[in-house]
Amino acid sequence: MATIVVVEDQPDNLKLITTLLGLKGHQVIGLASGDGLLDVMRTHQPPPALILLDIQLPGRDGYQLLEDLKKLEGDRSWKVVALTAHAMPADRERARAAGFDGYITKPIDVRTLPAEVARFLSSPAPP
Repeated sequence: MATIVVVEDQPDNLKLITTLLGLKGHQVIGLASGDGLLDVMRTHQPPPALILLDIQLPGRDGYQLLEDLKKLEGDRSWKVVALTAHAMPADRERARAAGFDGYITKPIDVRTLPAEVARFLSSPAPP
């Protein structure tokens, strides 16, 4: 199974996502904000395969954190998926244009989240 980082500022959502993915056998690193995300990506071995990144975060938002992730040196084989309550087609397009590898809307559907994550994990790694 994979190591997944979840950056979500809503405690209930963070607990729900980490529990669901943990039950599927993934190692899940939960962060309540973007603080520490870059350190995790630099130091965790092997690097996490997937980041579920909330768009609306206090301080640096998901778009700013994505830019920071793109600037990291070294192995960048991870995928970054936007996690957001913004479900309009224009929001999805903005996330894709910014460089997110995918998009999951909230509220989280406990029936489909594990399959969505599995799909992201099995898709080819970004260049």
